[in-house]
Amino acid sequence: MNTKILSLLLVLSVGLSFSSCRKEVKKAAAIQYTIEPKTTTINWTAYKTTDKVPVKGVFNTVNIIKTTTTTNPFEAVNQIEFSIPVNSINSKNEGRDAKLINSFFGSMTDTKNIKGKIDLGENGKGNVAITMNGITANLPITYTISGQLVEMDATMNLDNWKAKLAIDALNKVCNEKHKGKDGISKTWSDVNIHIVSYLKAQ
Repeated sequence: MNTKILSLLLVLSVGLSFSSCRKEVKKAAAIQYTIEPKTTTINWTAYKTTDKVPVKGVFNTVNIIKTTTTTNPFEAVNQIEFSIPVNSINSKNEGRDAKLINSFFGSMTDTKNIKGKIDLGENGKGNVAITMNGITANLPITYTISGQLVEMDATMNLDNWKAKLAIDALNKVCNEKHKGKDGISKTWSDVNIHIVSYLKAQ
């Protein structure tokens, strides 16, 4: 084969190889993550009776006030602000949901929405600044991020949001339902929170 032709083929081959590599690198670098409300679930577990019987539910709606699109999943979640309409609460019991909306949240100040801002720290720990009942207080959280999957856990002490009147109002309308074998009606002030979010990748 002619030497010039052979040289030309080698140059073309190397050029195509580099071009292919550049395309692969460009494609990998272009993956961006954004938190997606539709794939974010906020689960809660409250407790009743002196035996601390769990009552579980979710909020059907979470609104992200301002999203961040970034190549780093951590940054896609960190410093995000959100708002949860309390009337989207869902415990799979319409009667209970009505009592939670009207008697519990209805006894609070300016709480049609629970608002929050996420502040992720190091080593899987952080805080969420929760605004509820006219009070903003930090809720300590633990979190894990694995690719597009983000999970957060927390135990919310409602006393930090001065929610005693709201708890008492709920316990009053749920008096019989919240009685245990000892005949004592009780609604606990701690609520466990578990958040699962599957980030949008594009």
